Amino acid sequence: MTTLKIAIAGSSGRMGRALLEAVLHSADMRLGAALEQGGDAHLGKDAGELVGTPCGISISSDVEQSVRGCDALIDFTRPEGTLAHLAACRKFGVRMVIGTTGFSAEQKQTIAEAAHDIAIVMAPNMSVGTNLVFKLSELAARVLNDGYDIEIIEAHHRHKVDAPSGTALHIGGIIAQALGRNLAECSVYSREGVTGERKPSTIGFATIRGGDIVGEHTVMFAGTGERVEITVKAGSRATYAQGALRAVRFLKAKQAGLFDMQDVLGLR
Repeated sequence: MTTLKIAIAGSSGRMGRALLEAVLHSADMRLGAALEQGGDAHLGKDAGELVGTPCGISISSDVEQSVRGCDALIDFTRPEGTLAHLAACRKFGVRMVIGTTGFSAEQKQTIAEAAHDIAIVMAPNMSVGTNLVFKLSELAARVLNDGYDIEIIEAHHRHKVDAPSGTALHIGGIIAQALGRNLAECSVYSREGVTGERKPSTIGFATIRGGDIVGEHTVMFAGTGERVEITVKAGSRATYAQGALRAVRFLKAKQAGLFDMQDVLGLR
């Protein structure tokens, strides 16, 4: 069995720790590097100690030195950090799994251009269940394409900095495309005061932030006399970490190209 050498960005955060635990307990992967931004209190410490499994790999802020020689970098950080990591991975031919959200159109284009040189899986959500919801939402939109109002409700922990979530926006984009609509033109992100009747062609978003909610998404198709709901609830970040590891295994045979979890799971 080939053992894959993995670098993890944002290793001291909640998601980083879930990834550390997943890699350190994986039979076909080993930790090659753990990254954090300069000034982080965990720099220089054994990354494995963060999850109770010392491994001899120190947390570093030196991106190029860390990714050099690794098979893949898993990145769930912020757009600016991801792009810095992307440049290093492109330089050294290291594959990437990107779970970061909140990219601008220009930043997404930079990632797409890098995929000409390295293989990348980028998805707003690495959960297998959530990616099944993506597929089910597309199917539901095609079937319930007339007489049903569409609302997307998402809930996350108090520390999440972007809203709506990248997953919610991705669901909205999938539905809009299935219906032949432009999400930028039909989306509604807030309602307050006298808003008038709901326009039937809109796709509404509602955001909840509080406590330690890992992640919940519901797609509602509300018709006359019935309501169809598709819901996924994550109880642990381990589900995202395991999905990211599946993405790494998928990339093992890829030299270049931009993929998502639908490709990884064979849902295309």
